[in-house]
Amino acid sequence: MNDKETVKQGTIRKKVIAGILMGIAAVIIALVCIFIGIPLIKMAGEPMKFREWVDAKGVWGPVIYVALVIFQILIAFIPGEPLEIVAGYVFGTFKGTLLCLAAASIGSIIVLLLVRRFGKVILEIYFDKEKIENLSFLQSSERKIIIFLILFIVPGTPKDLLCYYGGLTDISLPLLIFICTVCRFPSIITSTVGGDAIGTGEYLFAVIVFAVTAVISLLGIFIYKRISKKKTEG
Repeated sequence: MNDKETVKQGTIRKKVIAGILMGIAAVIIALVCIFIGIPLIKMAGEPMKFREWVDAKGVWGPVIYVALVIFQILIAFIPGEPLEIVAGYVFGTFKGTLLCLAAASIGSIIVLLLVRRFGKVILEIYFDKEKIENLSFLQSSERKIIIFLILFIVPGTPKDLLCYYGGLTDISLPLLIFICTVCRFPSIITSTVGGDAIGTGEYLFAVIVFAVTAVISLLGIFIYKRISKKKTEG
């Protein structure tokens, strides 16, 4: 067998393994969503009931919440902002923010390790190829670290997609974990502050917080699209 045939067989083998992994992952994700994720997220959609449910769990309440946020990060297509608002409502601004950051750290570590181990196939389970290709410039850009920092700090950007894609770059794992965790702080704190305000009955303040956050998020989306479009075309 010559070298070309060996390489070809190796490529086919990798594609088969990737296909099997995607199939297994899809089944596991579907089962977890149906029996665990969706029921908990539905409950989180009713903050008062969720608070009562968490309180009833005692010391396990925060642990279960962190696990729920980690699940959201891993699944990626589930929006994280509602869960961050719930954190503020249920636990208050300080504790809610800490729990969200802890979950973001653990979830990001798992995501980055999976991508570093299995590569692009992991991203293709959750995201459209077009969205993935729009970030391809990050692998070659000399300013990728600065761009990552900006996109994570600004609310409104697709942080879960960015976290997954970060695993494909040559940025060191510790730095990526820092960016994917600490740089989420502005987005998390605005949500937990708003959720806490609702929980304490300060509805006007909550409206102001969410209105300002919405404006900043729209700006973040504009910045993200502008950067990805400019870099892709360039």
